[in-house]
Amino acid sequence: MTNIFESITHPTLILDEKKARRNLESISNKIENQNILFRPHFKTHQSAKIGSWFLERGIRPITVSSVEMATYFARHGWNDILIAFPVNLREIDAIASLAKTTSLSLLVEDLETIEQLNNHLVEEVELRVKVDVGARRSGVDWNQPQKIIQIVDRINSSPRLKFGGLLTHAGHSYRAHGVNEVVALYAQTLERMQSVQLALLENGVENVRISVGDTPTTSLVQNLGDIDEIRPGNFLFYDMQQFKIGSCSLEQIAVCVTCPIVAIHKDRDEIVVYGGAIHFSKDYYARSDGSNGYGLAVGSASQNWDCNNIIGEVKSLSQEHGVIKCLPGKAELQKTGDLLCILPAHSCLTVQAMRTYTTLDGQIIQTLNSDC
Repeated sequence: MTNIFESITHPTLILDEKKARRNLESISNKIENQNILFRPHFKTHQSAKIGSWFLERGIRPITVSSVEMATYFARHGWNDILIAFPVNLREIDAIASLAKTTSLSLLVEDLETIEQLNNHLVEEVELRVKVDVGARRSGVDWNQPQKIIQIVDRINSSPRLKFGGLLTHAGHSYRAHGVNEVVALYAQTLERMQSVQLALLENGVENVRISVGDTPTTSLVQNLGDIDEIRPGNFLFYDMQQFKIGSCSLEQIAVCVTCPIVAIHKDRDEIVVYGGAIHFSKDYYARSDGSNGYGLAVGSASQNWDCNNIIGEVKSLSQEHGVIKCLPGKAELQKTGDLLCILPAHSCLTVQAMRTYTTLDGQIIQTLNSDC
């Protein structure tokens, strides 16, 4: 087998397909064994080729985060798509076009958006009501059931719209520390969603589906409870944020960015690599000293990266520069021109930035953004 690291000249997103497939197998088995619909979020990998791995397992409903992404996957044969982002009314023509060929689900949280959709769409579209259970990003607050009831009533009175249930993303689970906090947050999420479900039932709305989804809870909660659908995405690759939460081990992280060393400062145990914010984004995790970490630098073995050879952590990023604070004695063992493999803070944004993957056997995998 060719050693792909020998030919790398610039920051390169490396994918370990075997690890990613193992992550997919583990999570999909867990979900299917609990008779829950698995609607994975494809914003993590953004690739039709990688999407085919899900098809091989019989997984056909998907989640995306934009109309553009929905259009890309629809073009590649996916026809059951949830856009898990508030409707952007300026894209209503593109939404209407998608609805002609795709079973399309959208998120709403206000009456005006529902009115505009009903007036402009020709094909039937399913609407989910986004509920905020604590993330404080988007959605109707869970403790405003009357507002949610009003929204559902308006959907049900619209001839071209279909009520598809309640949806939430407990994004605040990304701020949790350890299994116990994640499990507690999930229990709270279920309690709040079920209270809204009960309020709707008491107002004559029956069989209300509940959709949840995030990687920490899907990975760490053993019994996912009485839900209908779950939508994790990051689990496929994981990353350092997930490692710090406790969702995965270092060995489960399935992507790295391989970066050339361009400068070494042994006096302060620091290395500079060609790999900056344009490659990783500036998302971060908390290092053990409380400062921001932008990735974990490890060495490369003959055919893979080596999680047993930790070099240090990325302490700062500028446009093309990455500064690594090394463990004692590690900087002096490196040479300029050598490669370091950096496990990213947030794999979703790193994939968005890097646009293409190189697998360990040298295959190039394109994404939605490869031609941008």
